[in-house]
Amino acid sequence: MNTALTIAGSDSCGGAGIQADIKTMTMNGVYAMSAITALTAQNTTGVFGIQEVTPEFLEKQIEAVVTDIRPDAVKTGMVSSAELIRTIAAQIKKHGLPNVVVDPVMVATSGARLISEDAISVLEKELFPLATVITPNIPEAEIISGQKITDRGGMEAAAKKINAEYGCAVLVKGGHSVSDADDYLFSDGMGSWFSGKRIENSNTHGTGCTLSSAIAANLAHGRTLEESVSRAKAYISAALSAHLDLGKGSGPLMHNYIFKDKDALAL
Repeated sequence: MNTALTIAGSDSCGGAGIQADIKTMTMNGVYAMSAITALTAQNTTGVFGIQEVTPEFLEKQIEAVVTDIRPDAVKTGMVSSAELIRTIAAQIKKHGLPNVVVDPVMVATSGARLISEDAISVLEKELFPLATVITPNIPEAEIISGQKITDRGGMEAAAKKINAEYGCAVLVKGGHSVSDADDYLFSDGMGSWFSGKRIENSNTHGTGCTLSSAIAANLAHGRTLEESVSRAKAYISAALSAHLDLGKGSGPLMHNYIFKDKDALAL
């Protein structure tokens, strides 16, 4: 069975972070493993506290996983400090881990800041060059590229600039703010647009985590980056279309949407 490792923070309400990653990877047909970078006290209305693990303990988690069940792909999510980022980069290089998907999580859906200023530069210098693809949303792509993005041309320009600087493929996620649900991938000198179905759903907690994890799961299966992005977008569209409605704020997706109309699994 193909395997994938997520290195990210825990979301206590289960809609994003490690919890969303494991659900997504499982639903996309791979065995999911995890290394937790931080505990968060959060729900659909906001983040109320973050407790980081130590770099030493994060290293032990990653070492324990990869020396026993080697991952076919790795996804990184919320990593809020420079030292934790350096630890992840060192482990990726030490073990030659393949198919690295970096979701440069900087701001939660609720608007809470999830990374320190000094950690951003370390993320860019240490982790981006090791990535197969990074998946910034518009605000993140603006921070990384130093360019304002107001239209599809801006998305293309930012992706090309980031790719030129760090050497990794870049998937700039449009969202409804710029290009509806269309995303732009720039890789190996070629750009591609991936159209997405517009879904009227205010419950979008964990969409970024879900997309990047679905891409990693598909890469773990040996699919191309382009096919992995396409299949990941189809998965997230289906999860949004299920219209799960939980919580008082921006609720989570229905990662297990195929079970929506089933009372129980046949065992």
